[in-house]
Amino acid sequence: MKRDSGKRAPGRFDALELARTSGIISGEVDPGKLPRIADRLAPSADSLPVRITWRIDGGHDAMGRPALTVSVEGEVRLICQRCLRPVAVSISQRTMLLLAPSELDLAVLDEAEPEVVLANAPVDPLGLVEDELLLSLPFSPRHDENECAAAVATQSGRAVQSPFAGLAQLKARQGSRN
Repeated sequence: MKRDSGKRAPGRFDALELARTSGIISGEVDPGKLPRIADRLAPSADSLPVRITWRIDGGHDAMGRPALTVSVEGEVRLICQRCLRPVAVSISQRTMLLLAPSELDLAVLDEAEPEVVLANAPVDPLGLVEDELLLSLPFSPRHDENECAAAVATQSGRAVQSPFAGLAQLKARQGSRN
């Protein structure tokens, strides 16, 4: 039976204990408050905060090893790499992390398993959430073709000048003077 410890984010938690008791912790976070995510987000035109819901389930993997399943859901606003305007990107990530109780266990598990966390000290839940968000963000976010201002302008026959076109013209003029 799972124990739900509520919709709160503790400062830190004992990951091995959460796995042993099949506990659950959950909460919400504004991704703009996460330092490694904040600089990748588009500035918000409205004052409504973006919320990401997260949940960490303690348990065991198929081999009986202690594990955490970290789930993040929501939407973030990034910058479209085509038109440089904000684009909403849906996030839905679920990852199982094996827990290593010691450095030695970490070294052994790390050779065979892709997702292992050292759990010999209290774990920061928002650190795990931030890691999962970073892994789920697209490398080059873009609007769909029919929503992107740059793509729509090109399809309608209007020429969209690259921001680098002006630089190329300037360099060409300087080169012809020499």
